[in-house]
Amino acid sequence: MEERKEIKVEEIFSKTLRAGRRTYFFDVRETKAKDYYLTITESKKFTNEDGSFHYKKHKIYLYKEDFNDFKAFFEETINFIIKEKGEEVISERHQKDYKPPQKEENEKSSDEDSDLSDIEYDE
Repeated sequence: MEERKEIKVEEIFSKTLRAGRRTYFFDVRETKAKDYYLTITESKKFTNEDGSFHYKKHKIYLYKEDFNDFKAFFEETINFIIKEKGEEVISERHQKDYKPPQKEENEKSSDEDSDLSDIEYDE
């Protein structure tokens, strides 16, 4: 059996932002040329039907040559959103303590019946 080499990534600098079921990781890594770059990882927690959970991750790799443009575009985009919509969070779903509304039994049955047509038959 082939022996696997374990790649050790030295933690140079790291920050974590927890935001509800999402967590953002900002990690400084080192290139082979001994320069630094940034990885931004979004990790979202999902619950399976059986109660277990899993995470979906998305990463952005940002290199120094792109820092200035990225920062400028990021700030411009954030400023646009705040100017157009303000700083108040509109969607309850993005609040830290958000819990989806529970459907009552009579609402469930009416949803199930919504696919049925009302057909009257002549006798």
